[in-house]
Amino acid sequence: MKVKTTPYWILTIFLSIGMLAGGIQQMLQIGGYNDIIKALGYPLYVLSILGVWKILGVIVILAPKLTLLKEWAYAGFFFAMSGAAISHTIVEQNFTEVLPSLILLVITILSWYLRPDSRKIKRIIK
Repeated sequence: MKVKTTPYWILTIFLSIGMLAGGIQQMLQIGGYNDIIKALGYPLYVLSILGVWKILGVIVILAPKLTLLKEWAYAGFFFAMSGAAISHTIVEQNFTEVLPSLILLVITILSWYLRPDSRKIKRIIK
């Protein structure tokens, strides 16, 4: 199954780097995120919450096993990135502001879809 595994790891590492870098900056409220979150109309404390959850999500996604938690992490990334894209769109920002969250959203979906069987919840059929 190497055909599926290599793209999975490439996408998952890219996703992890993006989420970890963003998560650290959000948690510490640096890197321009304060201006971004204010422009979207959210309170600054949202950054700390998102940052911590993104960091924890990356740990879970990269760790072996923890299949149920992986599903939650992928769902969290999906909601964070789709919410970001929608928020930028609603306040009528340029597409260049929406694009990073859309890219990470697509990569989240592809990483989830391509994950190896060892990283999926096992179905028990009776």
